[in-house]
Amino acid sequence: MITTEEFWQWFAEHNEQLTAIGDLSDEQQAALLQSLSERLHAYCEGIDCELGEATANGRTLTFTAEGDTDWFRQVVELVDAAPDLDWWSFVAFKQPLGRQLRVHFGKYLFDTSKMWFEQLECEEEPEMLGLRVAVAGNRPEDEDFQVGVYTTVEALIGEFDCATLVGYMETVELPAEPLKSGYQPLDSLEDFVEWFKRKRDE
Repeated sequence: MITTEEFWQWFAEHNEQLTAIGDLSDEQQAALLQSLSERLHAYCEGIDCELGEATANGRTLTFTAEGDTDWFRQVVELVDAAPDLDWWSFVAFKQPLGRQLRVHFGKYLFDTSKMWFEQLECEEEPEMLGLRVAVAGNRPEDEDFQVGVYTTVEALIGEFDCATLVGYMETVELPAEPLKSGYQPLDSLEDFVEWFKRKRDE
């Protein structure tokens, strides 16, 4: 195991290579990313990271616990200890990606503009949000399909809210007239989550 300071010391030493990773050969990129992964797992085995594309403002490195709240504290501590490096932004947890998303998972493609949701009550955990997601071609027996729906919801509202607010989720076949059946467009889910948090905290 290594400390947050030791991880960031390694990162700072490889800062220039990571910043310009696109200029390296495929083999060099793979080796550098493998080293990054190894150092990160030496700090915490439950954390991974996603390296963003280079932009005019630099790169973003997002640290994720893949929705496992057991490792959230370590993610926060690592990002809190991050140094101030030019051209880098360090982010805790996958952030919401906006609306009208097309999410690929396995052999499936999920289009949020064609998906709907309704709220369910969580009787055992009333402070948590239950969701029923309606999607055409629902496959409740297919684990990849169900994980894909969860991944799509996470992309809409972000890793932290998805893991800490959504206590239950189920999927159903899309009804012929979802609005008349009490459903809301899935693309409005982030706004609904913000409303739910305000209501819960009143």
